[in-house]
Amino acid sequence: MTDIPATQASDPEAGKLPPSHPFDDDKLREECGVFGVVGVGEAANFTALGLHALQHRGQEAGGIVAYDQAEGFTSARRFGYVRDNFTSASLMETLPGTIAIGHVRYSTTGSKGATQIRDVQPFFGEFSMGGAAIAHNGNITNAAALRRELIDRGSIFQSSSDSECIVHLMARSLQRDIPERMKDALRRVEGAFSVVAMTRTKLIGVRDPLGVRPLVLGKVGDGWALSSETCALDIIGAEFVREVEPGEMVVVTAEGVQSYHPFEPKKPRFCIFEHVYFSRPDSILGGRSVYETRRQIGVELAREAPVDADLVCPVPDSGTPAAIGFSQESGIPYAMGIVRNQYVGRTFIEPTEQIRNMGVRLKLNVNRALIAGKRVILVDDSVVRGTTSRKIKEMILDAGAKEVHFRIASPPTSWPCFYGVDTPERDKLLASHMTEDEMCAHLGVDSLRFISLNGLYRAVGEEKGRDPAAPQYCDACFSGEYPVEPADMLERGFQLKTAAE
Repeated sequence: MTDIPATQASDPEAGKLPPSHPFDDDKLREECGVFGVVGVGEAANFTALGLHALQHRGQEAGGIVAYDQAEGFTSARRFGYVRDNFTSASLMETLPGTIAIGHVRYSTTGSKGATQIRDVQPFFGEFSMGGAAIAHNGNITNAAALRRELIDRGSIFQSSSDSECIVHLMARSLQRDIPERMKDALRRVEGAFSVVAMTRTKLIGVRDPLGVRPLVLGKVGDGWALSSETCALDIIGAEFVREVEPGEMVVVTAEGVQSYHPFEPKKPRFCIFEHVYFSRPDSILGGRSVYETRRQIGVELAREAPVDADLVCPVPDSGTPAAIGFSQESGIPYAMGIVRNQYVGRTFIEPTEQIRNMGVRLKLNVNRALIAGKRVILVDDSVVRGTTSRKIKEMILDAGAKEVHFRIASPPTSWPCFYGVDTPERDKLLASHMTEDEMCAHLGVDSLRFISLNGLYRAVGEEKGRDPAAPQYCDACFSGEYPVEPADMLERGFQLKTAAE
Protein backbone atom coordinates (compact mmCIF):
# COMPACT_ATOMS: atom_id res chain seq x y z
CA MET A 1 0.00 0.00 0.00
CA THR A 2 1.24 3.47 -0.87
CA ASP A 3 0.95 5.84 2.09
CA ILE A 4 1.06 9.54 1.22
CA PRO A 5 3.26 11.29 3.83
CA ALA A 6 1.48 13.72 6.12
CA THR A 7 3.85 16.52 5.17
CA GLN A 8 2.54 16.50 1.60
CA ALA A 9 -0.83 17.97 2.57
CA SER A 10 -1.87 21.24 0.97
CA ASP A 11 -2.22 22.88 4.39
CA PRO A 12 1.17 23.69 5.98
CA GLU A 13 -0.32 22.90 9.39
CA ALA A 14 -1.48 19.43 8.32
CA GLY A 15 1.42 17.61 9.92
CA LYS A 16 0.72 19.19 13.29
CA LEU A 17 -1.92 18.14 15.77
CA PRO A 18 -4.21 21.06 16.63
CA PRO A 19 -5.34 21.21 20.25
CA SER A 20 -8.77 19.64 20.54
CA HIS A 21 -11.43 22.19 21.45
CA PRO A 22 -8.96 24.56 23.15
CA PHE A 23 -11.73 26.89 24.35
CA ASP A 24 -14.26 24.33 25.55
CA ASP A 25 -13.27 21.19 27.43
CA ASP A 26 -16.70 20.90 29.02
CA LYS A 27 -18.48 18.79 26.40
CA LEU A 28 -18.56 15.07 25.80
CA ARG A 29 -16.88 14.20 22.51
CA GLU A 30 -17.79 11.38 20.17
CA GLU A 31 -14.73 9.33 19.24
CA CYS A 32 -15.10 9.16 15.48
CA GLY A 33 -17.09 8.76 12.32
CA VAL A 34 -16.71 6.17 9.56
CA PHE A 35 -17.65 6.26 5.89
CA GLY A 36 -17.10 4.18 2.76
CA VAL A 37 -18.24 3.78 -0.85
CA VAL A 38 -17.97 1.11 -3.53
CA GLY A 39 -18.88 1.11 -7.20
CA VAL A 40 -18.45 4.84 -7.85
CA GLY A 41 -15.84 6.80 -9.76
CA GLU A 42 -13.42 8.91 -7.70
CA ALA A 43 -14.46 7.04 -4.54
CA ALA A 44 -11.95 8.95 -2.39
CA ASN A 45 -13.64 12.25 -3.31
CA PHE A 46 -17.01 10.87 -2.26
CA THR A 47 -15.39 9.66 0.96
CA ALA A 48 -13.88 13.07 1.69
CA LEU A 49 -17.33 14.65 1.29
CA GLY A 50 -18.82 12.05 3.62
CA LEU A 51 -16.13 12.67 6.22
CA HIS A 52 -16.75 16.41 5.97
CA ALA A 53 -20.40 15.79 6.90
CA LEU A 54 -19.21 13.65 9.86
CA GLN A 55 -16.63 16.18 11.07
CA HIS A 56 -18.63 16.80 14.26
CA ARG A 57 -17.86 13.22 15.32
CA GLY A 58 -14.08 13.70 15.25
CA GLN A 59 -11.98 16.80 14.68
CA GLU A 60 -8.48 15.66 15.62
CA ALA A 61 -7.52 13.77 12.48
CA GLY A 62 -8.80 11.96 9.42
CA GLY A 63 -7.72 9.35 6.93
CA ILE A 64 -8.77 7.74 3.64
CA VAL A 65 -7.75 4.44 2.03
CA ALA A 66 -8.65 3.73 -1.61
CA TYR A 67 -8.05 0.88 -4.04
CA ASP A 68 -7.38 1.04 -7.78
CA GLN A 69 -6.52 -1.97 -9.89
CA ALA A 70 -3.52 -0.22 -11.44
CA GLU A 71 -2.22 1.60 -8.36
CA GLY A 72 -3.22 -0.87 -5.65
CA PHE A 73 -4.05 0.39 -2.16
CA THR A 74 -3.21 4.03 -1.42
CA SER A 75 -3.84 6.06 1.69
CA ALA A 76 -3.54 9.52 3.20
CA ARG A 77 -3.77 10.43 6.87
CA ARG A 78 -3.80 13.94 8.25
CA PHE A 79 -4.19 15.88 11.49
CA GLY A 80 -6.89 18.51 11.56
CA TYR A 81 -10.09 19.14 9.65
CA VAL A 82 -11.20 17.40 6.46
CA ARG A 83 -11.66 20.77 4.74
CA ASP A 84 -8.03 21.68 5.41
CA ASN A 85 -6.58 18.45 4.12
CA PHE A 86 -8.74 16.50 1.69
CA THR A 87 -9.69 19.29 -0.70
CA SER A 88 -6.38 19.46 -2.60
CA ALA A 89 -6.69 18.09 -6.14
CA SER A 90 -3.04 17.03 -6.08
CA LEU A 91 -3.64 14.95 -2.97
CA MET A 92 -6.94 13.42 -4.05
CA GLU A 93 -5.42 12.37 -7.39
CA THR A 94 -3.09 10.09 -5.42
CA LEU A 95 -6.15 8.17 -4.12
CA PRO A 96 -7.68 6.68 -7.30
CA GLY A 97 -10.24 3.91 -7.47
CA THR A 98 -13.89 2.97 -7.23
CA ILE A 99 -13.76 1.83 -3.59
CA ALA A 100 -12.61 3.78 -0.54
CA ILE A 101 -13.19 4.13 3.19
CA GLY A 102 -12.44 6.94 5.61
CA HIS A 103 -12.37 7.88 9.27
CA VAL A 104 -12.46 11.05 11.36
CA ARG A 105 -11.03 10.79 14.86
CA TYR A 106 -11.29 12.24 18.30
CA SER A 107 -9.20 10.08 20.61
CA THR A 108 -10.67 8.23 23.57
CA THR A 109 -7.96 5.56 23.75
CA GLY A 110 -4.30 5.77 22.87
CA SER A 111 -2.17 8.81 23.61
CA LYS A 112 -4.69 11.52 24.41
CA GLY A 113 -3.39 14.96 23.62
CA ALA A 114 -0.32 13.49 21.89
CA THR A 115 -1.81 11.56 19.01
CA GLN A 116 0.70 10.18 16.53
CA ILE A 117 0.05 9.86 12.81
CA ARG A 118 0.30 6.09 13.27
CA ASP A 119 -2.87 6.23 15.43
CA VAL A 120 -4.92 7.77 12.62
CA GLN A 121 -7.28 5.34 10.89
CA PRO A 122 -8.13 3.54 8.65
CA PHE A 123 -5.68 0.78 9.56
CA PHE A 124 -4.38 -1.52 6.82
CA GLY A 125 -3.25 -5.13 6.83
CA GLU A 126 -1.78 -7.33 4.10
CA PHE A 127 -3.14 -10.86 4.38
CA SER A 128 -2.44 -14.00 2.36
CA MET A 129 -5.61 -13.44 0.34
CA GLY A 130 -4.96 -9.72 -0.20
CA GLY A 131 -5.03 -6.40 1.60
CA ALA A 132 -7.79 -4.98 3.78
CA ALA A 133 -8.35 -1.67 5.54
CA ILE A 134 -10.54 -1.08 8.58
CA ALA A 135 -12.09 1.95 10.30
CA HIS A 136 -13.75 1.64 13.71
CA ASN A 137 -16.18 3.76 15.70
CA GLY A 138 -16.50 2.77 19.36
CA ASN A 139 -14.29 1.37 22.09
CA ILE A 140 -13.12 -2.18 22.72
CA THR A 141 -13.52 -2.73 26.45
CA ASN A 142 -11.23 -5.78 26.58
CA ALA A 143 -8.52 -4.29 24.35
CA ALA A 144 -5.80 -4.37 27.03
CA ALA A 145 -6.21 -8.12 27.58
CA LEU A 146 -6.36 -8.78 23.83
CA ARG A 147 -3.29 -6.65 23.23
CA ARG A 148 -1.25 -8.51 25.87
CA GLU A 149 -2.31 -11.86 24.41
CA LEU A 150 -1.47 -10.82 20.85
CA ILE A 151 1.93 -9.38 21.81
CA ASP A 152 2.75 -12.57 23.74
CA ARG A 153 2.01 -14.51 20.55
CA GLY A 154 4.29 -12.38 18.42
CA SER A 155 2.12 -9.52 17.13
CA ILE A 156 3.90 -6.20 16.66
CA PHE A 157 1.60 -3.22 17.17
CA GLN A 158 2.16 -0.02 15.21
CA SER A 159 -0.27 2.23 17.12
CA SER A 160 -1.70 2.82 20.57
CA SER A 161 -5.29 2.43 19.31
CA ASP A 162 -7.58 -0.32 20.56
CA SER A 163 -8.87 -0.69 16.99
CA GLU A 164 -5.59 -2.23 15.82
CA CYS A 165 -6.44 -5.34 17.83
CA ILE A 166 -9.03 -6.19 15.17
CA VAL A 167 -6.40 -6.27 12.42
CA HIS A 168 -4.11 -8.58 14.43
CA LEU A 169 -6.99 -10.89 15.34
CA MET A 170 -7.87 -11.09 11.64
CA ALA A 171 -4.26 -11.94 10.80
CA ARG A 172 -4.35 -14.91 13.19
CA SER A 173 -7.64 -16.30 11.88
CA LEU A 174 -7.48 -19.45 9.76
CA GLN A 175 -10.49 -18.51 7.64
CA ARG A 176 -10.00 -18.24 3.89
CA ASP A 177 -11.48 -14.82 3.10
CA ILE A 178 -11.50 -11.38 4.70
CA PRO A 179 -15.16 -11.25 5.79
CA GLU A 180 -14.83 -14.61 7.57
CA ARG A 181 -11.61 -13.49 9.26
CA MET A 182 -13.38 -10.33 10.38
CA LYS A 183 -16.20 -12.40 11.89
CA ASP A 184 -13.61 -14.45 13.78
CA ALA A 185 -11.88 -11.33 15.05
CA LEU A 186 -15.00 -9.47 16.14
CA ARG A 187 -16.33 -12.47 18.05
CA ARG A 188 -13.34 -11.99 20.38
CA VAL A 189 -14.03 -8.29 20.86
CA GLU A 190 -16.11 -6.83 23.69
CA GLY A 191 -17.57 -3.35 23.87
CA ALA A 192 -18.89 -1.16 21.07
CA PHE A 193 -17.96 -1.29 17.43
CA SER A 194 -19.37 0.00 14.20
CA VAL A 195 -16.83 -0.99 11.58
CA VAL A 196 -16.41 -0.03 7.93
CA ALA A 197 -13.77 -2.08 6.10
CA MET A 198 -12.68 -2.75 2.53
CA THR A 199 -10.85 -5.25 0.38
CA ARG A 200 -10.00 -4.82 -3.30
CA THR A 201 -13.63 -5.49 -4.27
CA LYS A 202 -15.75 -5.50 -1.13
CA LEU A 203 -17.06 -2.84 1.26
CA ILE A 204 -17.89 -4.36 4.65
CA GLY A 205 -19.96 -2.93 7.49
CA VAL A 206 -20.46 -4.47 10.94
CA ARG A 207 -22.26 -3.41 14.13
CA ASP A 208 -21.75 -4.99 17.52
CA PRO A 209 -24.59 -7.16 18.88
CA LEU A 210 -25.92 -4.33 21.07
CA GLY A 211 -25.79 -1.79 18.24
CA VAL A 212 -24.33 0.87 20.56
CA ARG A 213 -22.95 3.03 17.72
CA PRO A 214 -24.84 3.88 14.51
CA LEU A 215 -24.15 2.62 10.98
CA VAL A 216 -26.33 3.13 7.90
CA LEU A 217 -26.45 1.83 4.34
CA GLY A 218 -27.11 4.01 1.29
CA LYS A 219 -27.36 3.71 -2.49
CA VAL A 220 -25.43 6.16 -4.66
CA GLY A 221 -25.97 5.74 -8.40
CA ASP A 222 -24.89 2.21 -9.27
CA GLY A 223 -22.79 1.99 -6.11
CA TRP A 224 -23.27 1.78 -2.36
CA ALA A 225 -22.23 3.71 0.74
CA LEU A 226 -21.83 3.00 4.45
CA SER A 227 -21.82 5.82 6.97
CA SER A 228 -22.06 6.61 10.67
CA GLU A 229 -24.99 8.94 9.92
CA THR A 230 -27.51 9.66 7.21
CA CYS A 231 -26.37 13.30 6.89
CA ALA A 232 -23.21 12.03 5.15
CA LEU A 233 -25.35 10.18 2.62
CA ASP A 234 -27.18 13.42 1.86
CA ILE A 235 -23.99 15.29 0.98
CA ILE A 236 -23.09 12.80 -1.79
CA GLY A 237 -26.65 12.51 -3.08
CA ALA A 238 -27.08 8.95 -1.84
CA GLU A 239 -30.43 7.41 -0.99
CA PHE A 240 -30.78 6.16 2.59
CA VAL A 241 -31.65 2.46 2.32
CA ARG A 242 -31.65 1.26 5.93
CA GLU A 243 -29.67 0.99 9.14
CA VAL A 244 -27.24 -1.87 9.50
CA GLU A 245 -28.88 -3.95 12.22
CA PRO A 246 -27.25 -4.60 15.60
CA GLY A 247 -25.11 -7.72 15.24
CA GLU A 248 -25.26 -7.62 11.43
CA MET A 249 -22.45 -7.77 8.88
CA VAL A 250 -23.13 -6.47 5.37
CA VAL A 251 -20.74 -7.32 2.54
CA VAL A 252 -21.24 -4.91 -0.34
CA THR A 253 -19.95 -5.12 -3.89
CA ALA A 254 -20.92 -3.16 -6.97
CA GLU A 255 -23.40 -5.96 -7.65
CA GLY A 256 -25.31 -5.77 -4.38
CA VAL A 257 -25.48 -6.43 -0.63
CA GLN A 258 -25.16 -9.69 1.29
CA SER A 259 -26.24 -9.80 4.94
CA TYR A 260 -24.93 -12.04 7.73
CA HIS A 261 -25.58 -12.29 11.47
CA PRO A 262 -22.36 -13.77 12.91
CA PHE A 263 -22.99 -12.99 16.60
CA GLU A 264 -25.24 -14.40 19.27
CA PRO A 265 -28.40 -12.24 19.27
CA LYS A 266 -28.78 -9.74 22.12
CA LYS A 267 -31.31 -7.11 23.02
CA PRO A 268 -30.12 -3.88 21.34
CA ARG A 269 -28.87 -1.01 23.51
CA PHE A 270 -28.27 1.94 21.18
CA CYS A 271 -26.49 4.93 22.75
CA ILE A 272 -29.21 7.34 23.87
CA PHE A 273 -26.75 10.26 23.89
CA GLU A 274 -26.61 10.02 20.09
CA HIS A 275 -30.15 11.42 20.19
CA VAL A 276 -29.24 14.12 22.70
CA TYR A 277 -25.98 15.48 21.32
CA PHE A 278 -23.60 13.42 19.17
CA SER A 279 -25.53 13.02 15.94
CA ARG A 280 -26.29 15.92 13.63
CA PRO A 281 -29.87 17.19 13.92
CA ASP A 282 -30.49 16.52 10.22
CA SER A 283 -29.73 12.81 10.60
CA ILE A 284 -32.22 9.96 11.06
CA LEU A 285 -31.73 7.49 13.93
CA GLY A 286 -33.94 4.47 14.46
CA GLY A 287 -36.42 5.86 11.96
CA ARG A 288 -36.71 9.12 13.92
CA SER A 289 -35.53 12.60 13.04
CA VAL A 290 -32.79 13.65 15.47
CA TYR A 291 -34.08 17.22 15.28
CA GLU A 292 -37.62 16.17 16.18
CA THR A 293 -36.38 14.04 19.08
CA ARG A 294 -34.40 17.00 20.47
CA ARG A 295 -37.39 19.31 20.05
CA GLN A 296 -39.49 16.76 21.96
CA ILE A 297 -36.86 16.69 24.72
CA GLY A 298 -37.52 20.41 25.14
CA VAL A 299 -41.25 19.75 25.31
CA GLU A 300 -40.71 17.18 28.07
CA LEU A 301 -38.40 19.59 29.92
CA ALA A 302 -41.04 22.32 29.87
CA ARG A 303 -43.58 19.88 31.31
CA GLU A 304 -41.24 18.57 34.00
CA ALA A 305 -39.54 21.82 35.01
CA PRO A 306 -41.65 24.92 34.26
CA VAL A 307 -40.43 28.34 35.35
CA ASP A 308 -41.68 31.92 34.97
CA ALA A 309 -39.40 33.79 32.59
CA ASP A 310 -39.35 36.23 29.69
CA LEU A 311 -37.15 34.42 27.16
CA VAL A 312 -36.05 30.89 26.22
CA CYS A 313 -32.53 30.99 24.76
CA PRO A 314 -30.48 28.07 23.45
CA VAL A 315 -26.80 27.59 24.19
CA PRO A 316 -25.65 27.24 20.55
CA ASP A 317 -25.72 25.07 18.70
CA SER A 318 -26.65 21.82 20.38
CA GLY A 319 -29.27 23.36 22.68
CA THR A 320 -31.28 24.92 19.86
CA PRO A 321 -33.89 22.22 19.03
CA ALA A 322 -34.62 21.58 22.72
CA ALA A 323 -35.00 25.33 23.33
CA ILE A 324 -37.50 25.51 20.47
CA GLY A 325 -39.50 22.67 22.01
CA PHE A 326 -39.36 24.26 25.46
CA SER A 327 -40.61 27.57 24.04
CA GLN A 328 -43.43 25.94 22.08
CA GLU A 329 -44.65 23.95 25.10
CA SER A 330 -44.28 26.75 27.68
CA GLY A 331 -45.48 29.64 25.55
CA ILE A 332 -42.42 31.67 26.55
CA PRO A 333 -40.85 33.44 23.54
CA TYR A 334 -37.82 31.86 21.90
CA ALA A 335 -34.87 34.19 21.25
CA MET A 336 -31.26 33.99 20.13
CA GLY A 337 -29.82 35.50 23.27
CA ILE A 338 -26.40 34.00 22.56
CA VAL A 339 -24.74 34.24 19.14
CA ARG A 340 -22.06 31.74 18.09
CA ASN A 341 -18.88 32.82 16.31
CA GLN A 342 -18.58 30.16 13.62
CA TYR A 343 -14.98 31.01 12.78
CA VAL A 344 -13.13 30.06 15.96
CA GLY A 345 -10.86 27.18 15.03
CA ARG A 346 -7.47 27.15 13.40
CA THR A 347 -7.27 30.95 13.66
CA PHE A 348 -6.27 30.28 17.26
CA ILE A 349 -4.04 27.23 16.87
CA GLU A 350 -1.68 28.45 19.60
CA PRO A 351 -3.58 31.09 21.61
CA THR A 352 -1.77 33.20 24.16
CA GLU A 353 -2.63 32.77 27.82
CA GLN A 354 -4.52 36.07 27.75
CA ILE A 355 -6.67 34.85 24.85
CA ARG A 356 -7.23 31.48 26.55
CA ASN A 357 -8.55 33.27 29.62
CA MET A 358 -11.30 34.78 27.49
CA GLY A 359 -12.69 31.24 27.36
CA VAL A 360 -16.06 30.79 25.73
CA ARG A 361 -16.27 34.50 24.84
CA LEU A 362 -14.24 33.64 21.74
CA LYS A 363 -16.99 31.25 20.67
CA LEU A 364 -20.14 32.81 22.12
CA ASN A 365 -21.35 36.37 22.47
CA VAL A 366 -24.42 37.62 24.33
CA ASN A 367 -27.06 39.66 22.50
CA ARG A 368 -27.10 42.43 25.12
CA ALA A 369 -29.99 44.44 23.68
CA LEU A 370 -32.20 41.35 23.92
CA ILE A 371 -31.04 40.05 27.32
CA ALA A 372 -30.91 43.24 29.45
CA GLY A 373 -33.58 43.29 32.14
CA LYS A 374 -34.98 39.86 31.21
CA ARG A 375 -35.52 36.63 33.12
CA VAL A 376 -33.72 34.15 30.88
CA ILE A 377 -34.05 30.37 30.51
CA LEU A 378 -30.88 28.89 29.00
CA VAL A 379 -31.33 25.46 27.40
CA ASP A 380 -28.18 23.37 26.96
CA ASP A 381 -27.57 19.73 26.07
CA SER A 382 -25.54 18.72 29.15
CA VAL A 383 -23.50 19.77 32.15
CA VAL A 384 -20.22 17.84 32.46
CA ARG A 385 -17.63 19.68 34.58
CA GLY A 386 -19.75 22.81 34.85
CA THR A 387 -16.94 25.17 33.85
CA THR A 388 -18.58 26.36 30.64
CA SER A 389 -22.00 26.72 32.27
CA ARG A 390 -20.56 29.06 34.90
CA LYS A 391 -18.88 31.22 32.25
CA ILE A 392 -22.08 31.46 30.20
CA LYS A 393 -24.06 32.40 33.29
CA GLU A 394 -21.57 35.19 34.04
CA MET A 395 -21.85 36.47 30.47
CA ILE A 396 -25.64 36.58 30.70
CA LEU A 397 -25.57 38.43 34.03
CA ASP A 398 -22.94 40.84 32.73
CA ALA A 399 -25.35 41.66 29.90
CA GLY A 400 -27.94 42.76 32.45
CA ALA A 401 -30.21 39.75 32.82
CA LYS A 402 -32.43 39.80 35.94
CA GLU A 403 -32.48 36.02 36.39
CA VAL A 404 -30.74 33.02 34.83
CA HIS A 405 -32.39 29.59 34.78
CA PHE A 406 -30.70 26.54 33.28
CA ARG A 407 -32.71 23.72 31.73
CA ILE A 408 -30.61 20.74 30.59
CA ALA A 409 -31.72 18.44 27.75
CA SER A 410 -30.18 15.32 29.30
CA PRO A 411 -30.18 13.74 32.75
CA PRO A 412 -27.18 14.43 35.02
CA THR A 413 -24.02 12.88 33.54
CA SER A 414 -22.60 11.10 36.56
CA TRP A 415 -20.79 8.10 35.04
CA PRO A 416 -18.07 7.86 32.37
CA CYS A 417 -18.69 6.21 29.01
CA PHE A 418 -16.43 3.34 27.90
CA TYR A 419 -18.05 2.74 24.50
CA GLY A 420 -16.52 5.39 22.28
CA VAL A 421 -17.03 8.73 24.03
CA ASP A 422 -14.34 10.91 25.55
CA THR A 423 -15.55 11.32 29.14
CA PRO A 424 -13.72 12.79 32.13
CA GLU A 425 -12.89 10.54 35.07
CA ARG A 426 -15.90 10.09 37.31
CA ASP A 427 -14.69 12.41 40.07
CA LYS A 428 -14.49 15.25 37.51
CA LEU A 429 -18.15 14.85 36.54
CA LEU A 430 -20.11 17.42 38.54
CA ALA A 431 -23.16 15.19 38.88
CA SER A 432 -21.12 12.34 40.35
CA HIS A 433 -20.73 14.12 43.68
CA MET A 434 -23.38 16.86 43.72
CA THR A 435 -27.17 16.85 43.87
CA GLU A 436 -29.18 19.00 41.49
CA ASP A 437 -29.58 21.68 44.18
CA GLU A 438 -25.86 21.60 44.96
CA MET A 439 -25.03 22.00 41.26
CA CYS A 440 -27.44 24.93 41.08
CA ALA A 441 -25.62 26.64 43.95
CA HIS A 442 -22.21 25.78 42.47
CA LEU A 443 -23.14 27.33 39.12
CA GLY A 444 -24.70 30.35 40.81
CA VAL A 445 -27.96 30.32 38.84
CA ASP A 446 -31.52 30.99 39.97
CA SER A 447 -32.63 27.46 39.10
CA LEU A 448 -31.25 24.34 37.44
CA ARG A 449 -33.24 21.35 36.25
CA PHE A 450 -32.30 18.34 34.16
CA ILE A 451 -34.73 16.25 32.16
CA SER A 452 -35.45 12.99 33.97
CA LEU A 453 -34.31 9.69 32.51
CA ASN A 454 -37.98 8.75 32.09
CA GLY A 455 -38.61 12.05 30.33
CA LEU A 456 -35.70 11.41 27.96
CA TYR A 457 -37.07 7.97 27.14
CA ARG A 458 -40.50 9.47 26.44
CA ALA A 459 -38.86 12.01 24.10
CA VAL A 460 -37.22 9.22 22.07
CA GLY A 461 -40.54 7.39 21.73
CA GLU A 462 -40.86 5.16 24.80
CA GLU A 463 -44.28 6.36 25.98
CA LYS A 464 -44.04 4.71 29.41
CA GLY A 465 -40.52 5.97 30.03
CA ARG A 466 -37.63 3.72 30.99
CA ASP A 467 -38.29 0.15 32.00
CA PRO A 468 -35.77 -0.42 34.84
CA ALA A 469 -35.80 -4.17 34.18
CA ALA A 470 -35.20 -3.85 30.42
CA PRO A 471 -33.93 -0.45 29.26
CA GLN A 472 -34.12 0.06 25.50
CA TYR A 473 -30.94 2.15 25.23
CA CYS A 474 -27.42 2.32 26.60
CA ASP A 475 -27.77 5.07 29.21
CA ALA A 476 -24.79 4.14 31.38
CA CYS A 477 -23.51 7.73 31.53
CA PHE A 478 -26.73 8.63 33.38
CA SER A 479 -27.66 5.40 35.16
CA GLY A 480 -24.30 3.72 35.84
CA GLU A 481 -25.71 0.49 34.36
CA TYR A 482 -23.16 -0.75 31.82
CA PRO A 483 -24.55 -3.24 29.25
CA VAL A 484 -21.01 -4.56 28.57
CA GLU A 485 -18.65 -4.95 31.50
CA PRO A 486 -15.75 -2.49 31.07
CA ALA A 487 -13.11 -5.15 31.68
CA ASP A 488 -10.06 -2.95 31.04
CA MET A 489 -11.29 -0.22 33.39
CA LEU A 490 -12.19 -2.68 36.14
CA GLU A 491 -8.65 -4.02 35.87
CA ARG A 492 -7.41 -0.46 36.46
CA GLY A 493 -9.56 -0.05 39.57
CA PHE A 494 -12.81 1.46 38.29
CA GLN A 495 -15.72 0.79 40.66
CA LEU A 496 -19.10 -0.18 39.26
CA LYS A 497 -22.34 1.17 40.69
CA THR A 498 -23.22 -0.22 44.10
CA ALA A 499 -26.67 -1.14 45.37
CA ALA A 500 -26.63 1.98 47.56
CA GLU A 501 -26.17 4.21 44.53
